[in-house]
Amino acid sequence: MNHRIGNLFKGDKVIWMVFLFLCMISIVEVFSASSTLTYKSQNYMGPLFYHVIMILLGLFVAIVTLNIPCRYFKIVTPLLLLVSFSTLLWVLIGGESINGANRVIRLAGFTFQPSEIAKGTMVLATAQILSAMQREDGSGADKKAMKYVLIILMPMAFIIGIENLSTAAILFMVIFLMMFIGRVPIMQMGKLMGAGVAVIVVFLTLVLTLGSIGQDSDATAATTEQKASKNEIKGGGVFHRFATWRNRILNHSDDTNKVRPEDYDIEKNYQVGHANIAIATSGIIGKGPGNSTERDFLPQAFSDFIYAIVIEEAGILGAIVVVFLYVILLFRAARIAGRCENNFPAFLVLGLALLLVTQATINMMVAVGLMPVTGQPLPLISKGGTSTIINCAYIGAILSVSRSAKRIEVSPQAK
Repeated sequence: MNHRIGNLFKGDKVIWMVFLFLCMISIVEVFSASSTLTYKSQNYMGPLFYHVIMILLGLFVAIVTLNIPCRYFKIVTPLLLLVSFSTLLWVLIGGESINGANRVIRLAGFTFQPSEIAKGTMVLATAQILSAMQREDGSGADKKAMKYVLIILMPMAFIIGIENLSTAAILFMVIFLMMFIGRVPIMQMGKLMGAGVAVIVVFLTLVLTLGSIGQDSDATAATTEQKASKNEIKGGGVFHRFATWRNRILNHSDDTNKVRPEDYDIEKNYQVGHANIAIATSGIIGKGPGNSTERDFLPQAFSDFIYAIVIEEAGILGAIVVVFLYVILLFRAARIAGRCENNFPAFLVLGLALLLVTQATINMMVAVGLMPVTGQPLPLISKGGTSTIINCAYIGAILSVSRSAKRIEVSPQAK
């Protein structure tokens, strides 16, 4: 019996432990944070059952993926690129709107986010390009490697960024780090960084300028996010998200540290305000599982701001544990990459780990008020459908690489 279980959970045991711990935390916290959903549906256990089913389906996907030899990931790259571009265009033109942005496609009664597939596909393609273009003398990647990566990345990130800027930014950061790890010439990396800074400056100028055009002064909108949604409906086109981005930047840049608590306008920054309350009332060990009060006020308590709920219920110690789990995931992935004999699996495992950890870092920084609101869920913890299953597939791919890397370490002659 133990042998059968061992065969089922193959691969790096530490990655498995981190994965299962995150899943258990997810089930507890999503159940606690879903009070709004249970109230609306009048079904107390419904959101929990749905999330558990998604977790179990994700676990199945992870097990299937880890049993796929790493070399087969290369074969599916062209197909995944075609699917990613096609579905991204589909969601841009005819997708369903979530919080004022077209992000999901409904197919056969199910919804999925093409951007989740596109992120992993871009990491897969980048790993393949960087590994194929390493110089024979071991001095790093060929100068053409960056060009090929950007040819694929730029149109994909642009399409994603129209509706989901934070996801496009995360994708850029991860691919940049992968090119750095893949030893793309430092001069090229410097030029790319300079161009990136220039683009950010121009973009922020456009957002702060165009985002203010036609601002709705309707006093009935309870939050600036709601006002931005009204503006988006009026604006339309490529710039229809500018109002939301502008409001998020301005809300975050306001110097609230000088505002007395009794003078703080919580309606102006509703989500961040209640997230701060959740954190401030947590203490060292928190209020205990299921005892959150701010879950009833945070609109995305089970998704974007679930880390604030984790802190409220598990305290500072719980917050540190969650951070520590993601740190272990990253360092363990780096160790697996170091054992790989070939470049492709090493780049792939590092890219996928960076994708998960970078998104987690941004989510947690938003929850504690260090960044503007982005709408990014916490990987493997937040409630989700597509994102949960795809993130589990990423874990499965990391485990698949760990299996082959382990065999190479034990038997150097075997290839």
